[in-house]
Amino acid sequence: MTVKDYTNEIENAANHFRKLLKAQLERADAIKSGADFTDYEKLEKLRIGVCGGDGIGPSITAVTQTVLENLLADEVRSGKIEFVTIDGLTIENRIAVMKAIPDDVLEELKSCHVILKGPTTTPQAGDGRPNIESANVAMRKALDLFANVRPVKIPSQGIDWTFFRENTEGSYAVGSQGINVNPELALDFTVTTTEGTERIAKLAYEFARKNNKDRVSIVTKANVIKTTDGKFLNICKEISKDYPEITTDEWYIDIMTAKLIDEKRRRDFKVVVLPNLYGDIITDEAAEFQGGVGTAGSANIGKRYAMFEAIHGSAPRMVDEGRDIYADPCSMLRAGVMLLEHIGCADKAEALTKALDFCMFEDKKFVITGRDTGATTKQFGEYVLETTKSLLK
Repeated sequence: MTVKDYTNEIENAANHFRKLLKAQLERADAIKSGADFTDYEKLEKLRIGVCGGDGIGPSITAVTQTVLENLLADEVRSGKIEFVTIDGLTIENRIAVMKAIPDDVLEELKSCHVILKGPTTTPQAGDGRPNIESANVAMRKALDLFANVRPVKIPSQGIDWTFFRENTEGSYAVGSQGINVNPELALDFTVTTTEGTERIAKLAYEFARKNNKDRVSIVTKANVIKTTDGKFLNICKEISKDYPEITTDEWYIDIMTAKLIDEKRRRDFKVVVLPNLYGDIITDEAAEFQGGVGTAGSANIGKRYAMFEAIHGSAPRMVDEGRDIYADPCSMLRAGVMLLEHIGCADKAEALTKALDFCMFEDKKFVITGRDTGATTKQFGEYVLETTKSLLK
């Protein structure tokens, strides 16, 4: 039997890997030298960028922008806050320049402090589109939005979870830069850095301390993914020593996924910190408890920038079927709540939360079905705004 010589394949893969290593080492150094968190109170003007995105994104984002502009009308009139519409973050524009985020759009994003972003379409293998990185992943890396924060609350079931998903590393760090070594072998890469893990762990524990949460759960698959997941687990456990009043437990991602549907055990979970891929998956499961991904918003937090979005995709089929005007805006409106909290408007955030809870779960004046059997996106948004205003009087 002839033994094949793989020298060329190995050398090509090594060269490819060498470039990725250099970029990740440089990124780790950049994290160390990063600035402190932005103090919004010291800004002369807070700029809120609004990107509609793809599919149903423009529809649900426009409704949320209207709600926020109304709630922040006094701040806008005084010049303290400015809303900036950023066009161009569409799949068509991204393909045209073959970049996850066109350069001019990225510059506009960087001119803002806070961003409200609609869902964007990511090409996938086999759909006939070019291999362009996810705009979400690219934005999180470009703006160093290292923490994806997703809350799920259902008081009637004793559920009050806040997930801290590491946002810039893990399996998504270089997700579009894997390599087909030869026709039989493909490799992707998982990245874990000390600095990246420390900051997400500290943010999770600080949140737990400030909000009187007595438990932080660390989720990995460190029994199998021993190097990268093992590093994440060990660093989080080391950080936990600075928070002795908080109970720390650790779970493997598979059993954690099961325990979220355990009616007795799931009430124990409070704050959960986990790597990128696991966080993406498990927060979609968690969102189902409060009505599905269409009801859940998320925050992407960095030291200089913050971005708020729905956790679901762009739903192009709804557009193809002419149903985008009936898209559920609750996910984006929940993201709007988190945006208001982040910029220090807690009273308005609380009122919008109560209004959403009332309009979604208690009152049935307008019901979103995603079809012409229910309310339009705009009708529902107007009702939520009307209800919020009444609560603020």
